[in-house]
Amino acid sequence: MHRNYEHCKEEMMKQISAQLLLVFGICMLLFTACNNASDFTVKGVVSGADGQTMYLENVGISNVETLDSVKLTAAGKFKFNHKRPAYPDFYRLRLNNQRINFAIDSVETITIAADAGTFATSYTVEGSENSKAIKAITLAQLDANQAIGRLRKEYEDKHIADTTYRARILETAEAYKDVARKYIYSAPMSTAAYFALFQQIDGLLFFDLYDKNDVKAYGAVATSYDHFYPGSPRSKHLYNLTLQSMKVLRAQRPVNFDNVKTTEVSFLDIELPNLKGEVVKLSSVAEGKPVVINFTAYQAEWSPALNMTLGELYTKYHGQGLDIYQISLDSDVHFWKNAASNLPWVTVRDPQSVYSQIAGLYNVKQLPAIFILDRKGNLVKRVDDVKTLEADVKAVL
Repeated sequence: MHRNYEHCKEEMMKQISAQLLLVFGICMLLFTACNNASDFTVKGVVSGADGQTMYLENVGISNVETLDSVKLTAAGKFKFNHKRPAYPDFYRLRLNNQRINFAIDSVETITIAADAGTFATSYTVEGSENSKAIKAITLAQLDANQAIGRLRKEYEDKHIADTTYRARILETAEAYKDVARKYIYSAPMSTAAYFALFQQIDGLLFFDLYDKNDVKAYGAVATSYDHFYPGSPRSKHLYNLTLQSMKVLRAQRPVNFDNVKTTEVSFLDIELPNLKGEVVKLSSVAEGKPVVINFTAYQAEWSPALNMTLGELYTKYHGQGLDIYQISLDSDVHFWKNAASNLPWVTVRDPQSVYSQIAGLYNVKQLPAIFILDRKGNLVKRVDDVKTLEADVKAVL
């Protein structure tokens, strides 16, 4: 029976992949041919949500924007109309803390039916094959998150050894990636592939940007997006992100990337508020200067010692152009402001704290996390040991 189940599941995956390719071709025609209709529609029914407010949100590269809302009645019917995006993009319905993700590939109508109690997991979606695939990917991601949560509790209760815990965490993450790869490699130009690539666990990406195997998945989607949607902000972001990770991998060990273009290298820009509430871009700090990027938490016990080390480096090498861009992930904004008030370098804070999407995109696995940009703006080093930081800094001066 298990074998039959696996066979059926494999056949279903093949059918979905074929449908995605067909839908992609249709979507490309619609994007170029449909100039009159400019809206997309999301409609449906949510049962058991009488009096509750549901929101339509656009999920950007680094932010989420609320577009519309509706107060649901006992009948549960809803309908949102919104301007069609210039390029494929991601949206979601949010009810309380539950979310339904979907993609808009063209001028289309998507119909969603859900129950308030199981809003994020047991809904149905019609009108978008990519959104059906996104549901399957979301469920695989939720399964992995729940499994890792159970493993963490077993480990904290000392029911499993450290080595067993780490091995089973990797196995669980790999199980998600096995599902994701089927969508990524069967239709790398699809929104489902892009969505699968950027799913997270505890704010960290399943697909490690600095792993020589995982970066191939980034390369596949980046190349396809660059070809089919050259003007899309997501294409540029993903392409630069992939090239950045390849640059670091090449600097650390020889890897064959002959099938991926490497004509441009950049870093993922960061825009966050400083102590005065002014947004400071990493790119503005890094103009022609080497920069130490540091993700940190001022509330951590190790923070004073780290800042002392950074202070010594700043005093010693700032005259030669070195600057520091320090990102706080502290949940307490007042603690951050007090602790950072006398620091001479740029200090900003991500209000998303441990759920920081930016930290996730840099694949920050633990704090502190330190990266180094050279004078050309290339991310050349991920520092694993603070003891080597001075030598790493001197190499880019």
